[in-house]
Amino acid sequence: MAAKKQESNSKPKKRNRNPDANTNPDSSSSKKPKLVSSKPENKPVEKVFKPFKKTFGKVKSQSGEEKKTPLSKRERRIHAKELTEARKKRRKQHYTLEQELARLWEKMRQRNIAKEERSKIITEAIQKMKGKIPEIASSHVSSRVLQTCVKYCSQAERDAVFDELKPHFLTFASNKYAIHLVTKMLDNGSKKQLAEFISPLRGHVASLLRHTVGSVVIEHAYQLGNATQKQELLMELYSTELQLFKDLASMKESRLVDVISKLNLQKGSVSRYMASVIQPILEKGIVDHTIIHKVLIEYLSIADKTSAAEIIQQLSGPLLVRMIHTRDGSRIGILCVKHGSAKERKKIVKGLKGTVGKTAHFQYGSLVLACIVSTVDDTKLVAKTVIRELQTILKELVLDKNGRRPLLQLLNPNCTRYFSPDEMASLRLSISSLNAMGELEVNHETKSLKDKESSDKDNSGRDFTMAEADGSASSETLQLVEGGKKDPSIRRQELLVGSGLAKNLIDMCTENAEELLRSNFGKEVLYEAATGGSGGILQQTLGDKLNALHEAIASVAAESKSEGSEKEHVLENFHSSRTIRKLVLDNPTFAATLWKKALSGKCEQWAQGHSSKVICAFLESSDAMVSKLAREELQPLINRGILKLPEKKQPANEG
Repeated sequence: MAAKKQESNSKPKKRNRNPDANTNPDSSSSKKPKLVSSKPENKPVEKVFKPFKKTFGKVKSQSGEEKKTPLSKRERRIHAKELTEARKKRRKQHYTLEQELARLWEKMRQRNIAKEERSKIITEAIQKMKGKIPEIASSHVSSRVLQTCVKYCSQAERDAVFDELKPHFLTFASNKYAIHLVTKMLDNGSKKQLAEFISPLRGHVASLLRHTVGSVVIEHAYQLGNATQKQELLMELYSTELQLFKDLASMKESRLVDVISKLNLQKGSVSRYMASVIQPILEKGIVDHTIIHKVLIEYLSIADKTSAAEIIQQLSGPLLVRMIHTRDGSRIGILCVKHGSAKERKKIVKGLKGTVGKTAHFQYGSLVLACIVSTVDDTKLVAKTVIRELQTILKELVLDKNGRRPLLQLLNPNCTRYFSPDEMASLRLSISSLNAMGELEVNHETKSLKDKESSDKDNSGRDFTMAEADGSASSETLQLVEGGKKDPSIRRQELLVGSGLAKNLIDMCTENAEELLRSNFGKEVLYEAATGGSGGILQQTLGDKLNALHEAIASVAAESKSEGSEKEHVLENFHSSRTIRKLVLDNPTFAATLWKKALSGKCEQWAQGHSSKVICAFLESSDAMVSKLAREELQPLINRGILKLPEKKQPANEG
């Protein structure tokens, strides 16, 4: 026993180790922690392998006991699919019905299917859905099936679907799947059904317009409705009284100022209510719809200076680009350009970057571009953003009805030959509360009955929601309305000549002279460029280029007349002959060039048809020398009866 104790005492005692301590033998025994190296050691990370859980099937043995055997991959997939189907059936009430409808939909939506077979499939689908349409209309699959059924079914079947959906229209108007069914029902429904759909919307128009999905339904109903129905939808956005009382909304007056005057509403109260409706819509960026554009135009007609300035500040930028495709939207864009500050105009121009070419092809978007080039004083920004994009597609713009307008606005500003009266009225619009000249404000409340009779006629062409600069206004007033401080002639010079646009435009016209002469729209740009623009703005710096353009037009006219050719000669073509005649009358330099190069000694062969109007124009040329030479050659033709002139233009017989 003593020996054992002595043996145990002779062995050194081992210190108990902390199980959490580092077990690495290479580690230092010092108490100070070792600094971690900045270079991590590239040690292979062992991934833990997790085997798939095997699914076992139950198999009975000979003794009657059940044994579990592993399933194959195919059996596992089938088992998982069955579990998914069971889960969907528990979650969706009409899951089986939707699967059946999806199979029918694949057949009915084919393009090469016979009408009789499609009608048969649609009838079968509608019978399966009967009584359950409101419950399944919000489904992604069933909504598409219903849309196809509504499109191709008979009127009786469509009426049955409409009757089932009718009590639930308001709910479906905010559903992202059912909305497509609602719009399809409106497209294929009768006028009576449209009225029945608009009726439940009363009192909910403002709330739906604030909804991303609901606003689409309101816009669709607004587009399809007649004037009275459009007015009912708009009236709810003007005042609480008009929202509550149906009789007040059914009025003949369409303009907000007339409604306020007739019903003796408080202008401030209406303005505050409309602001509470408009602000959430603008904050959410829902600005693509025409009904919202109309409301904004009406609001700006009654808003005070501060409220109008806030709206312009909110819209200045990318939001405005999404609005200028409509008539009222383009008018809002023009007002923002005119009354916006330099900073806001800069935002508007920068917001158009990358979309200038597309905007120029729109009927109303081209008006906004025309307003920008004639209003914005920052010509460097306009040249960099707008003019540069226009130069890349010059030929395409010149041949387009709408695309040529910004170019024509620079060549010949506010010319009534190129802008309709309604478009000229849009370009002259201004906001009365922001207008510096109080004389221009139109007081709608004191209009006479005679003015009201003409207002109905003007509603189709122009809305007097703003102060307009009429023809009796002075030039100073017109300049104030346009909003630019820079001299218009200097602005034109910098944008047209300084940016290189005029040079490229003349070069393009020289290369494509014949095509532009024959074009219905290109001939007008060619005429303005060949005459040097309004006020001769191109004559001083680009005189040589203009002479080259005159030579190109004269060379086309000097081509010989070929009887077998299918293409008409430019002197006999309807469009080109009138353009050349106009150039002869308005530009003596071109008249001299054309006479020397194309017509001198050859007038007899052009004495008939459209070409006779061209050679007769030389008798009225402002160039005395050309007129004298033309008279010497044309007078014998007149005496012989080969060339006939209009009686009022026929000169006295000198012989």
